[in-house]
Amino acid sequence: MDMMNKKQLIYFGSLPEERLLEFIGNRTLDELSTIKTDVKNYIQTDGTVSKDDRDRFLTILSYVDAKISGLKQTQGENEPQEDTEAIIDTSQFKPLRSSELVEILGLTIKKDNENKLITFLCMLSAYTKDSQFNISFNAPSSSGKSYIPIEITNLFPKENVLILGSASPTSFYHEQGINDKQKNTITVDLSGKIILFLDQPNPMLLSRLRAILSHDEKEIVAKITDKNQGGGNRTKTVIIRGFPSVIFCTAGLSIDEQESTRFILLSPEINQEKIREAIQERIKRSADSFSYRYSLETHPKRIQLKDRIKAIKQEEIPEIIIKDEKIIEEMFFERVKMLKPRHQRDIGRVIALIKVFALLNIWFREREGSSVLVNEEDIREGFKLYDSISESQEINLPPYIYDLYKQVILPAYQDKNSDQIDINAKGITRQELLKKHYEVFGRHIPLWQLRQEILPMLETAGLITQEPDQNNKRAYLIYPTTLFTTTSEAVRHSELEGGVTDGEKAVI
Repeated sequence: MDMMNKKQLIYFGSLPEERLLEFIGNRTLDELSTIKTDVKNYIQTDGTVSKDDRDRFLTILSYVDAKISGLKQTQGENEPQEDTEAIIDTSQFKPLRSSELVEILGLTIKKDNENKLITFLCMLSAYTKDSQFNISFNAPSSSGKSYIPIEITNLFPKENVLILGSASPTSFYHEQGINDKQKNTITVDLSGKIILFLDQPNPMLLSRLRAILSHDEKEIVAKITDKNQGGGNRTKTVIIRGFPSVIFCTAGLSIDEQESTRFILLSPEINQEKIREAIQERIKRSADSFSYRYSLETHPKRIQLKDRIKAIKQEEIPEIIIKDEKIIEEMFFERVKMLKPRHQRDIGRVIALIKVFALLNIWFREREGSSVLVNEEDIREGFKLYDSISESQEINLPPYIYDLYKQVILPAYQDKNSDQIDINAKGITRQELLKKHYEVFGRHIPLWQLRQEILPMLETAGLITQEPDQNNKRAYLIYPTTLFTTTSEAVRHSELEGGVTDGEKAVI
C-alpha cells in the first residue's frame, strides 16, 4: 500500500466509524503499519491539524494498534518488548472511588456491583506484599459465576493471570520452576499471580494449598516422589513461594468448612433485571463483535484503568501501613456483638480490602519511604464494602443459599402459617419448598441438590431444623429457626446462641 497524501488522510479521518472499522479490518499487517506511520507523521508535522481532528486520528491509531496486535497474535508474533515494559505516566490518574470503578467495570458486567468490585480488588491484591485474599463463587450453573472473574482478568497483564479448567492435587508441585541443583530444590514462585479456577479444584489440591491460602507460611516445602529414567522412585524437594490471589467458581454449593473460612463466599445476582441487561449486552456483543470489541478496547476510562493497574504493578510497593488501627478496632467491634473464631480471619479480609483501596490510589496517599499509608477514606470504603456481604459470611454460606433462605423458605413458611406462628406451627415440605423456589426464581433445582447440599448447609448454619413428618414417616418438615421481623430486617445469626431449644419454633 502506497503512502497516503494529505487529502487522502483527511478523507480517511472523516469516514464513519462503521466504514472505518471495516476498512481497517480488511488490511494486512504491512498495510496497517503504513497507515500507522502516515497518520502519526500527519498529526505530528502538519500544523493545520485542529484539536478535534487530532483526537479523531488518535482514536484511529488505537483501532489500528488493536488490529495489528490481533494479527500478530494470530500469526504467532510477539508484542514489542518495549510496549510491555514502558513506564506508565501516572500524572494522567485522578483519585478513583469505588463508585467510579463500578461504573468502568459495568461496561461489560451488568449489575453485580459488590461482586465485580470485590473480584477486581481481589485480583489487584496480588500486587501487595501479604494482603492477598481469595474468593469462591458458588451458584447454580448458567448463573454467570465464571463470567465476572474472566471479564475482569482481561484488565490485568496476561503474564500475571493463570486460568485453569482443572488441576491435579500435586500439579503445583510438578510445575517447572527454578531448579537449584546445589540444594536439590525446585522453587515455584506464585508471587503476584492471579489464579482462576473455572471449576472447583480437587479437594486434595485445596488441602495442600491451605497454608498459602490462609497466609500461614510464605513458603511451602513439599517432598514428592517422581519416577527416574530407570523406573525407580526419586525424591524431589519443591518449594512453593508467595501468596497468589485465588478465585474459584463452582456449581457445587457445598464447601468444606476448612476451605470456606479461607475464601470470601460470593454468588452472582440472578434477578430478572440483571438477566435482562445481561441478555441485552450479549446481543450487542454478538451482533457486531468487531465493532463491540473496538469500542470497548478504545474506551478512555477502560484504557486508563488498564494503565493504572500496570502502573500499580510497576510501583512494587513493599508495604501498606495502617496508622489509625484504633479506628478499625472500634468499627469492627461496633458491628460484631458475639465473637467467633472465624472473626480472626474476617478482620484480616477487612484489612486486606482497606489496604487494596489505598493501593488503588497510591499516588494520592502519604508515603513513608516506599511504603503507602492508609487514610480514613480507605478504612470507610473497606468497611462499607464488607458490610454489603458480611451477613452471609457471618454464617459461612454462599449468598445464593442465604438468599434462598430469605426469599423462599421464610415466605413459604409464613404463607403456610398465615400471620400467627406459634408452637403448633406447620413445617413446610421439600416439595412445597421446590414449588416456591420456582415461583421466586423461575427455575427448578434438583431434589438431590436440595436434600444433599442446600438443606444440610442451612441446618449447619442454624437457620433451619428438619423433623420427621408424622403423617409420612419417609418425609421431613422444615422449620426456620429465625424469621424477619420485617421483610427488610434480618435477625443476625451472630446474635443467635445455639439456635432454638428443644421443641421451640420461631415467633414473628
